[in-house]
Amino acid sequence: MPKTKFLILRFSSIGDIVLTTPVIRCVKLQFPNAEVHFATKKNFQSLLQNNPYVDKTHVLDGSLSTLIAQLKAEKFDYVIDLHNNLRTQIIKFRLQVKAFSFDKLNLRKWIYVKLKKNLMPNVHIVNRYMNTVASLGIQNDNRGLDYFIPEKDELPRHWLPQAFQQGFVVYAIGGQHTTKKLPHLQMLALCRQVHEPLVLIGGKEDILVANAIVEALEKEGRSILNTCGNCNLNQSASLLKQAQWVISHDTGMMHVAAALKKKVVAIWGNTVPEFGMYPYQTPFVNIENTSLNCRPCSKIGYDKCPLGHFKCTNDLSFEQLPSLVNRLNKSTDS
Repeated sequence: MPKTKFLILRFSSIGDIVLTTPVIRCVKLQFPNAEVHFATKKNFQSLLQNNPYVDKTHVLDGSLSTLIAQLKAEKFDYVIDLHNNLRTQIIKFRLQVKAFSFDKLNLRKWIYVKLKKNLMPNVHIVNRYMNTVASLGIQNDNRGLDYFIPEKDELPRHWLPQAFQQGFVVYAIGGQHTTKKLPHLQMLALCRQVHEPLVLIGGKEDILVANAIVEALEKEGRSILNTCGNCNLNQSASLLKQAQWVISHDTGMMHVAAALKKKVVAIWGNTVPEFGMYPYQTPFVNIENTSLNCRPCSKIGYDKCPLGHFKCTNDLSFEQLPSLVNRLNKSTDS
C-alpha cells in the first residue's frame, strides 16, 4: 500500500507546537500508512526531532520560497494547517493539494479583548485542533500531549544538590511577554509560599530575576536552585518531569508540564483560561485576578501594561497556594 503523505504546519511557538502533538500522533496511528511531515521555524525544530510520530521535519529559516520548493518536491497528499496565517496560506496556495485549516476564531477573540464579551466556545484548543482533521476520520485518542526528551538531556537526580534529591517543585519563571509574567516582587511572594525545595527554570533573559529571588530566599534559609540559562529546553523539561508539581505562567513550559502529566499551578496575567489554552488533560489549578474589567487586554501579551497599573498580577495574593496544592494532591489520590 502506498504511503499517504501529510504536511502539518505550525511555525511557532513552544507551547503552540506542543499543543499540536495529539494531531500528529492520531494522524500517524489512525490513518492507514500515514507519513507525517511537520514544518516549523528553525528555533523550534528540536521539539519535533525526538517525536516518533514525525517522519520528517521541514524548517523555515528565512526564505519562505526555499521552504515551499522543498515542500513541493515531497508531493504531499494533504496539508493540515494548524497555524493559519499569511505564510501558511501562501504555502497552501503554492502546493495546490487538499488542505484542512484550523479556525483561529480571531473575530471572537477580538470581541473578547476589545468588548469584553466572551463568545469563545468552552472547548480546549487541542480539541479544536482535532476538529480540523475530523473529516479524515481522525478522532482524539485522549492520551494528552506528547513531549519526548532525548536520553542525552535527561538529568539524573544526583545532578541536583542533596536537599533536592528527595523531591522538589519547579517554577518556570519565564514568558515571552512581560504582561504574562509576575513582576519580581510577586514572584518572590509566590516562592515564599512553596515549602518544598524549589527549582527555577527559564532562559538567559531570566537570570537576573532568578538570582535576586535566590539571594532573598537563601537568606531566609530556603532550599532554592537557579537553573535559568544553564539548561536547554529538553533539560528543563527533564526537571519538570522529576518535579512533584509545577508552577508556570501562561507560557510554553506550562504545556510541556502538561505533556509530562505534572500537576500544574497556572498563573494568569493579562490572558485568560477562557481562550482555551489551559493545561490539557492533567490536574491543574488557576491563580488569576477575576475582578478586573480590563482582562483580557490581549490574546497574546504586551511588553508593559496598557493601563500602567498591572493589577492583573500586582493584586494577586498567593496565601492560598498551599491549600490549592492540597486540592491538586487530593484530586490525584482519589
